[in-house]
Amino acid sequence: MPAHDEEAIIARSIASIMAQLPASGRLLVVADNCSDDTAQVAAAAGADLAIRHDLTRVGKGYALDHGVRFLGIDPPEVVIIIDADCEAMPGTLDHLARQCAATGRPAQARDTVLAPSSPSPADKVSLLAWTVKTLVRPLGSTRLGWPCQLMGTGMALPFDLIRRLDLATGHLAEDQKIGAELALAGKPPLFCPQAQVVSRLPEGETGKNQQRTRWEHGHLAIIGEFLFPMLRQSIAKRSLQLFAFTLDLCIPPLTLLAMSLLLMAGLSLLWFAATGAAAPFIVSLIVLACLAATIAMAWWQFGRAIISWRELAAAPAYCLLKIPSFIRFFFHRQVDWVRTER
Repeated sequence: MPAHDEEAIIARSIASIMAQLPASGRLLVVADNCSDDTAQVAAAAGADLAIRHDLTRVGKGYALDHGVRFLGIDPPEVVIIIDADCEAMPGTLDHLARQCAATGRPAQARDTVLAPSSPSPADKVSLLAWTVKTLVRPLGSTRLGWPCQLMGTGMALPFDLIRRLDLATGHLAEDQKIGAELALAGKPPLFCPQAQVVSRLPEGETGKNQQRTRWEHGHLAIIGEFLFPMLRQSIAKRSLQLFAFTLDLCIPPLTLLAMSLLLMAGLSLLWFAATGAAAPFIVSLIVLACLAATIAMAWWQFGRAIISWRELAAAPAYCLLKIPSFIRFFFHRQVDWVRTER
């Protein structure tokens, strides 16, 4: 459990893990560059401690690397990573460990994010998009026999695999980077829907914006880094699983995808007005209709408890609010890891 200044919430997270930790298991908290009492609270709650201080190398990846090297003294068979702001639902550790040990591949739990106490319509749209990304798509991939993405928390990995990875980076999307590298190595992650970790969106707008910017900019950076290498390898190996993993990895954030398709429709309409060529406009409308239909189906099956249809109909306005964040990615992207304000 990597933890940076989490004294206020870490005891609850530890309690959810200790309640289901087997006799042969251990919980290691990596107190990473903490300026509060995270380490003392974790120790009092029954966790083992690895304390790290290095202000020149900041980010979750460095904390993970420190923890893995610490475990190397007495290595386990399976390492499960759970963030300090997450609670593990009953049975989660057992499901993850068993699947990981049986397959020799990473196992990813369902990563559920709950709304803050007074959610705004934008919060609800964000939670629906998160549900599509972390539940709907992985479930579909599982039913097709395809791998899924790693999500940063609720991840189980064989120790022999994780110790070979270059974890010591400040990448904003270290989870997706790990998943992509494992997929290239022939060990793509598998979804474990029986396991579930739960966290909550930050209450303040600053924390929400920090979290979303880190997710979005990190994801877009991963697409740029891995798209072509993974496509080349999936073609060279004739691997449908790697190709499917690559396509899933390279789906941009839902709001950016929707805005891109709307822009394409607008440009094709202008092209039609200037040249009379209707085919591009018709195709763009069909693609937009397909996106709208898939969002509607996902909402009907998984999202009605999250957002009403009236609030969902106002989602285009939320997309407009995201434009500055996506523009910053191309001109002044976030590259340094910043802890989300709780």
